[in-house]
Amino acid sequence: MKNEKHRIALISVGAAFFLTTFKLVVGLLTGSLGILSEALHSGLDLMAAAITWFAVRVSDKPPDRDHHFGHGKVENLSAFIETILLLITCIWIIYEASHRLITGSTEIDVNAWSYTVVISSIIIDFTRSRALKRVAKKHNSQALEADALHFSTDIWSSTVVLMGLILAHFGIFIADSIAALMVAVIIMIVTFRLGKRSMNVLLDKVPDDIYKKIREILKQMEDVEYFHDLKVRAAGADIFVEVNIHVHPRLNIHESHDIATNVENKIKAVIPRCFVHVHTEPDEIEK
Repeated sequence: MKNEKHRIALISVGAAFFLTTFKLVVGLLTGSLGILSEALHSGLDLMAAAITWFAVRVSDKPPDRDHHFGHGKVENLSAFIETILLLITCIWIIYEASHRLITGSTEIDVNAWSYTVVISSIIIDFTRSRALKRVAKKHNSQALEADALHFSTDIWSSTVVLMGLILAHFGIFIADSIAALMVAVIIMIVTFRLGKRSMNVLLDKVPDDIYKKIREILKQMEDVEYFHDLKVRAAGADIFVEVNIHVHPRLNIHESHDIATNVENKIKAVIPRCFVHVHTEPDEIEK
């Protein structure tokens, strides 16, 4: 499992390095702000992919004396850092695009390399976003999922740049700067989504979908008379659950323990990489 996660994260780093270099060279040769903005975007993608690769390696380490709950939140921290890098991208793109629109300095050299780099970017981003999404879903990795979402939006931003190049080819050079601004808007939307998700986990916000699933499991268990103080939090790919259950007061300690174990197994069967702690209490004495 670990090798597959590490391998797909490392492949993402290699793809980001290739795209960054390719876009930067073509952007400087053609003077296209759209391609240069994509080069900067890919450069930050490279940093984000490297951080993700590091986070995936660290997050899979088992709990130790200093980290009783493991290292899973390293994945969420990497996703938060990625949002900061995306925000920096937006600021630079908006500044440069606005400057060119105001000064009128928008003429660029559109050639075959311009189209080649953008189309290559779309194909590579499509391939790696699908691969990242598949592995993220398989291993419940939020860092890889964030990378997959990030690179899937890169497809749209590259498509916008491609449209700007086509219009510039017909002499509508202002379209390149407008395309760059549209890229910035797309990145800002992604930044908001990633930032919100990563902050929710870092602040231990209850994952509503998982919380509801666990409540339904507990409600359907006949041996559980009543439950309360259900607490759920996420840390990377790991889910931690605490709950108090009430059982029949005439059950002995072994029977109560068996019910608690059954509760743990039921939850773990539905929620992957889940750590469950069940506290058992006797229900009210029958009159």
